[in-house]
Amino acid sequence: MAGRNRIPREAFNDRRGFPPERSFFRGPPLPQPPPHPALLEEELEMQHAEIRKLLTDNHRLVEDRMAIQQELGAAKEEIHRLNLVIGEIRAEQELHSRGLIEKGLKLEADLRATEPLKKEAMQLRSEVQKLNNVNQDLTGQVQTLKKDITRLQADNQQIPILRAEVDGLHQELMRARTAIDYEKKANIELMEQRQAMEKNMVSMAREVEKLRAELSSVDARPWAAG
Repeated sequence: MAGRNRIPREAFNDRRGFPPERSFFRGPPLPQPPPHPALLEEELEMQHAEIRKLLTDNHRLVEDRMAIQQELGAAKEEIHRLNLVIGEIRAEQELHSRGLIEKGLKLEADLRATEPLKKEAMQLRSEVQKLNNVNQDLTGQVQTLKKDITRLQADNQQIPILRAEVDGLHQELMRARTAIDYEKKANIELMEQRQAMEKNMVSMAREVEKLRAELSSVDARPWAAG
């Protein structure tokens, strides 16, 4: 836009013998032209892409943290329930085992007197062995649950680290927003300066045309007098 109203330098040098004109520019030199708008748009697009990436990462971390917390709560509830069930099973096993042992001892005493009761005693011993196997299986399950609890506690210790990373991403996002606001403000100021310069150039061009017209009228007067 500024190039349309620009006057060629040769127009100022054609003085027809008159003394050279003084410069119309006063004060400090004009500022450097602003960066090309395409460069500014590219920079803004890069910053927008970075902000979108940070927002996506932030959202993913928040979802992961919430999922971990939900899994941890569900695991704790399941462990509590299993502990209650295991306690009840153990109590029942102890009662049942005591009853079976007492019954077995009684049967063994009766076997001394009667042979037909031996088979029943053997069956009771087999049931006791099965109950012992079940008890061992439950003990293994308890050990597995303890390992799961230890693993969940270790995962729970990672939550503060994730929270610190999320806070860091929030700070990066705030800095990026501040930088973008600063760039927008700078772009507005540069555009206002550019518009002011264009207005000054148009005004100067009009003034030059006016001076040229006056010079032309001055050059024409001697011919009219002759």
